[in-house]
Amino acid sequence: MKVIDLHCHILPGVDDGAKDIASSVEMAKQAISQGIHIIVATPHHQNGKYINEKASIEQQVCLLNQVLQEQELPLTILPGQESRIFGEMVEEYHASRVFTLNNTGKYIFVEFPSSQVPRYTEQLLFNLQSEGLTPIIVHPERNSRLIEEPDLLYNFVSRGALTQLTASSLAGDFGKKIKKFSHQLIEANLTHFIASDAHNVAGRSFRMKEALSIVEREYGIDLVYQFNENAICVVEGKTCFIEPPERIQRKKFLGIF
Repeated sequence: MKVIDLHCHILPGVDDGAKDIASSVEMAKQAISQGIHIIVATPHHQNGKYINEKASIEQQVCLLNQVLQEQELPLTILPGQESRIFGEMVEEYHASRVFTLNNTGKYIFVEFPSSQVPRYTEQLLFNLQSEGLTPIIVHPERNSRLIEEPDLLYNFVSRGALTQLTASSLAGDFGKKIKKFSHQLIEANLTHFIASDAHNVAGRSFRMKEALSIVEREYGIDLVYQFNENAICVVEGKTCFIEPPERIQRKKFLGIF
């Protein structure tokens, strides 16, 4: 199966991903070995450290595609962006600084801080949807607040937000707690895509093959196809297939949640 990776830090020298063009090419080769044929490049934006606006991302994507073609590597890079949630996202979208995955005007990545969910999140997600955009919350399984309060995520998804799970979370690279929550998200129909969020070929690599093997073994091949079909829908700006979300039941153990 040819795989689309919706979330990857493969652009050289723009954030904490590939540090130079040689690193980008290394990542491209590893991606191909994982069955990936399309990558949406999603550099960090407005996370307190990096600013990567639409015009510069598109230029970098064009340059990287040229290098991959020259080296005859069968991989296509599409433009995207991983925006940390901030209050002016809608205004920045109108100013063409924040933009949608593959520039289709449909799907937009939203990243939360690792340990919190801002109080204005519900309103901002609503505002984005009012613009005809579908917010995709990235790596919710790695957010400590959502792990403790999964009903927050249920509420966002039930109101139309989607979520993207990280392959290496499912593979166990971030520890047992995050791996368990990743499975709970899948079982509750609270996630709609699996992507790599790869930053390099060593500590933060693709792991897509491993993650999709886990999904096939534990949930069946149909779900693997569904995740991939949803990724195709994103890059084409079409509507994804969504199962009704369910709440994650928090089990009491000796009176402690």
